Amino acid sequence: MEQKNKYSIIVPTYNERLNIALIVYLIFKHLRDVDFEIIVVDDGSPDGTQEVVKQLQKLYGEDRIVRTAYIHGLKHASGNFVVIMDADLSHHVIFWPMTSYRKQSETGASIVTGTRYVKGGGVHGWNLMRKLTSRGANVLAQTLLWPGVSDLTGSFRLYKKSVLEDVISSCVSKGYVFQMEMIVRASRKGYHIEEVPITFVDRVFGSSKLGGSEIIEYLKGLSYLLVTT
Repeated sequence: MEQKNKYSIIVPTYNERLNIALIVYLIFKHLRDVDFEIIVVDDGSPDGTQEVVKQLQKLYGEDRIVRTAYIHGLKHASGNFVVIMDADLSHHVIFWPMTSYRKQSETGASIVTGTRYVKGGGVHGWNLMRKLTSRGANVLAQTLLWPGVSDLTGSFRLYKKSVLEDVISSCVSKGYVFQMEMIVRASRKGYHIEEVPITFVDRVFGSSKLGGSEIIEYLKGLSYLLVTT
């Protein structure tokens, strides 16, 4: 008998008190026919995010919502697939089950990654400068690293758990660079990667973590990957 897939949805948070309850609600609402668990990985948020998650655990059950630190998030994943998505509602849960699940089942891909930079994908809510910054960062990485995907810094991805465990063991980066290093190292290891178009919607609540220091870290990370991969 064919094994039913289970999806461990990892949601990294930092100061997402205003968003985390809504994203959890939407996941439960739209994935009623999917076997899943939510792993909230909080980076020591000072805004009360962890207290909200505790209340959600009481509501939905600690077997469905797990709270942990980032480095331990994967250890708590009991699914054979792992989904990583933002907590700020930029990835709508109505769309990714239909696209990423289907793409993976059709192709047998080890990784399905969302991209803003193919037909059907896009960005809403960003000003021109941020669009140029994101696009420029991806073009630069494409030119130097040849990763085989169009969107290196996107954070919506579906992994086979065994593949994620293998790739993450060789990654050293954090923050925005982490997403880029993951996909580059997966590509170098020869894993089958597929893309699906996504529309990224800028956050409604809270503020973006992207700033000058993140851009500097991105450039450092790009240089590191150029030398080591």
